[in-house]
Amino acid sequence: MASLYRRPLLLCCALLMAAGLASAQGYPTKPVNLMVPYPAGGPSDAAARIFTAPLGKELGQQVIVENLGGVSGAMGAQKVLAAPADGYYIFQGSPNEVILAPLANAAVKLRTEDFRLVHPVSDAVMVFVARKDLPADSVDELIALARKSADKPLSYGSVGIGSLYHLILEKVQQDAGIKLVHAPYKGNAPLLQDIGGGQVDFAVLVYSAAMGALAEQGRLKVIGQLGAQRSELLKNVPTASEGKELKNFAYKIWSGFMVPKNTPEEVVQKLHKAIGATLKDPGVRTQLAAQTQVVAAPMTLAESARFFEAETARYREIAKSIHLQPQ
Repeated sequence: MASLYRRPLLLCCALLMAAGLASAQGYPTKPVNLMVPYPAGGPSDAAARIFTAPLGKELGQQVIVENLGGVSGAMGAQKVLAAPADGYYIFQGSPNEVILAPLANAAVKLRTEDFRLVHPVSDAVMVFVARKDLPADSVDELIALARKSADKPLSYGSVGIGSLYHLILEKVQQDAGIKLVHAPYKGNAPLLQDIGGGQVDFAVLVYSAAMGALAEQGRLKVIGQLGAQRSELLKNVPTASEGKELKNFAYKIWSGFMVPKNTPEEVVQKLHKAIGATLKDPGVRTQLAAQTQVVAAPMTLAESARFFEAETARYREIAKSIHLQPQ
């Protein structure tokens, strides 16, 4: 008798699995949402909109940007995780939202492992930017000045406790044996304004067109970059690792398209193929360069997974070493 009841149940399960597989194989059959976890008009939003038309062309469906800021980008991430894991909600994420926010903000309940990185899409250049009259024109000179100013430590700004920029400068203090004063801000714009006005000594930030304009006007100065090699966008600015103080000190801020970890493999593969094709589009490259960003290097799904795991481990280790506590 039990077997008679079991057969319809097994048949029902088989039909549900077949329906799910057919749905994944037919993906996408409707527009796809791309979640940007910041307000419209900002740099993350501008970069996302570069991808919508070419990615939509590759997928055969419209890609629509949705903006939801708040909680250091984690609010948008949590909305994606709350939606069905079917590939119709892509998340544009970086280390700030998916790796660091859970470590720094007690209100963030997501885990990094809740996401799967389908493919990195862009890299931005991070730089040391200083007030115009700071008596230091290189990273080595900045560290030397910090050592001489131990009785009145230099101030550095960041876009918040637990942000990537905060962690990097805490790491600089550890490696160089210096002491700095942290001044957290709510965003790039007010921080840049205060560096330009001389209220803050320096910061590590993503290089932007606005920053470049202020530097050309002589209102602030860019004294070093954090990449392993000099960026094509800043050929005349040395990397921090070219100096004597911070050998092998290299960081970049990347952005990638992610989905919830239990998204069907067939869907992930289709997304990966479409994103890879989009990254070869000359128009995408040109528009990203105008946003002072470069296209990410090609990666297989396995390489994307290894990259994500390595980045997660790296930043968790830094957070642990500086005793970062959720607030």
